[in-house]
Amino acid sequence: MSSASNKVIITCAVTGAIHTPTMSPYLPITPDEIADQAIAAAQAGASILHLHARDPIDGKPTPDPNTFYKFLPKIKNSCDAVINITTGGGHGMTLDERLQAALRIKPEMCSLNMGSMNFGLYQMLGRYSEWKYDWEPKALEASRDYIFRNTFADVEQVLKRVGEGCGSKFEFECYDIGHLYNLAHFLDRKLVQPPLFVQTIFGILGGIGPDHESLMHMRRTADRLFGDAYHWSILAAGKNQMPLCTMGAIMGGNVRVGLEDNLYLRKGELARNNAELVSHIRGILSALSLEIATPAETRQLLKLKGANNVDF
Repeated sequence: MSSASNKVIITCAVTGAIHTPTMSPYLPITPDEIADQAIAAAQAGASILHLHARDPIDGKPTPDPNTFYKFLPKIKNSCDAVINITTGGGHGMTLDERLQAALRIKPEMCSLNMGSMNFGLYQMLGRYSEWKYDWEPKALEASRDYIFRNTFADVEQVLKRVGEGCGSKFEFECYDIGHLYNLAHFLDRKLVQPPLFVQTIFGILGGIGPDHESLMHMRRTADRLFGDAYHWSILAAGKNQMPLCTMGAIMGGNVRVGLEDNLYLRKGELARNNAELVSHIRGILSALSLEIATPAETRQLLKLKGANNVDF
């Protein structure tokens, strides 16, 4: 299902829980850094801002709602982008920890991972010989023996507590074909309601690979399962971000970019901020004669509750 008037929704994932401070000096860590980069990304054309929080001292991912509150009001008061809060959190967090912020904040949107999976980050260990903080290599190594838990019971909890309880809609994160079928299961049970915003994710070790055939297979499967009940978006990790987002946009999809998913603007050149990545994909989309959805159009398209109906 393509966007209304064939306009493309750009999501920007600002900091995430995957990359660590050693990997880029431009990764936003403090509340002010996260807020400033989020606002600039919105000004560059992102209509959805996907947000995690980090400990401002060492950059470690944190589920603490009070940390979110240090940057969310500033973002809301400075732009009209849709705020999308993680429920994936970071490696090792319990479900209750992952939901703390969303339950307090009651945002317009939240991410929701659609299945348990291996989630390997340990392969990045060999790229760096020194680390800013001790927690960084330990966290990456721990992913060698880690299962990112999102059971059917977990998903049911999120849908009830955050969806039904807070009125939030979801960015359904699907890392593999089976995750699309899991989402179809919840749609059949009427625990989720159209329109669905389906984020297909490519290139995470443990999920589907970042090749063009995989992208087309995910699209065909989603079309078969959801018909006109969904809006498709593409997220690709690292160097695959721009090529697969471009291909997906040509096929009628929406796109997600940002330093959570990719640290580089081009080969060998670190992106200095999230706005650079948003501007880059926007330039590609414009060259393809594709229009960019505004926040207001995005809210209408996804049937969101509106920025005035949140708790921040």
